[in-house]
Amino acid sequence: MATLELDAATAVASLDIFDHLRDEGFGELHFRVDPISGLNAIIAIHSTKRGPALGGCRFVHYDSSQAAITDAMRLAKGMSYKAAVCGLPLGGGKAVILKPAKIADRPALFRAFGRFVQDLGGRYITALDSGTQLTDMDIAAEVTPYVASKTHMGQNNDDGDPAPYTAKGTFRGLEAIVKHSLKRSDLKGLRVAIQGVGAVGYPLAKALHEAGASLWVADVNTEATARCEKEFGAKVVDFHEIHRVDCDILSPCALGATLNDHTIPEIQAKVIAGCANNQLAEDRHGQMLKDLKIAYAPDFVINAGGLIHAATQYLHHSDAKAAQHIENIYDAIYTICERAERLNQPTNIIANQLAEERLK
Repeated sequence: MATLELDAATAVASLDIFDHLRDEGFGELHFRVDPISGLNAIIAIHSTKRGPALGGCRFVHYDSSQAAITDAMRLAKGMSYKAAVCGLPLGGGKAVILKPAKIADRPALFRAFGRFVQDLGGRYITALDSGTQLTDMDIAAEVTPYVASKTHMGQNNDDGDPAPYTAKGTFRGLEAIVKHSLKRSDLKGLRVAIQGVGAVGYPLAKALHEAGASLWVADVNTEATARCEKEFGAKVVDFHEIHRVDCDILSPCALGATLNDHTIPEIQAKVIAGCANNQLAEDRHGQMLKDLKIAYAPDFVINAGGLIHAATQYLHHSDAKAAQHIENIYDAIYTICERAERLNQPTNIIANQLAEERLK
């Protein structure tokens, strides 16, 4: 049964929440309000069938509490699928903290969040995500052991930042879909448009540049694009126009839902392979891409490197085992593309089926 913690007013306004939870296969949805620290947080636990639910904590502004709930649920489900496809002994969860206009005491806020995580008794393990820092996770870890990203982590006290590993996995997944769809065993001379060159997009751009690809980049942060222009000879494009670039590969590495009714008809790329979560605005957009003969690497598979890193650090697995799991992203993407071609179905549907088979 789904478990829901809501105040009376929210419950009245959300009478269909239980149906929604059941439809999405959810186990738990938790809310925490702490007036002293100003914490307003949600933890969504999609599944614990394969193990405790691991997923990052987002600390961003939301237009409404409903938008925050939707984000938490979508991301938690993606984490479940990601862990299942990668063969990790974990379930999927996600936390979101609604970022206030003014933060009075950030350490106090993250201690309160840590107590929230602790009260769930290990069913949810938190980690770094958009808007949070390793120092925030260090503070949460003062009151709970269920933290998978810290300043010093694992057997070698490695940095717990998952971003470089997300980039590594994305690069290997991109190579796999290029091999399958473009029949290329290298990336030399391929034209790649990257939307978002931040913590993950920048190291991905670097790897692509070193592999001989030509780059177009876009980001709301002009310093980030200027860096890529200087270091990689990348051409800078407007953030909202980069999907229109005449290129071989479009790599969404920023916002979700960028593949939608408006953008898809304008895409000129032959392949889409990026690290952003929830790239398809709706599942049906996978079919739209297929109809246009655009190969799509399912986001929750190609961007699994960060989860793999956090999981292996938390579970004290060896670096070699973590590296092998990340290499497996290549095989997973290639297998999904092959099955999708054989069954004449969109790759996102095949990826979902593969995850659900493993969850069951």
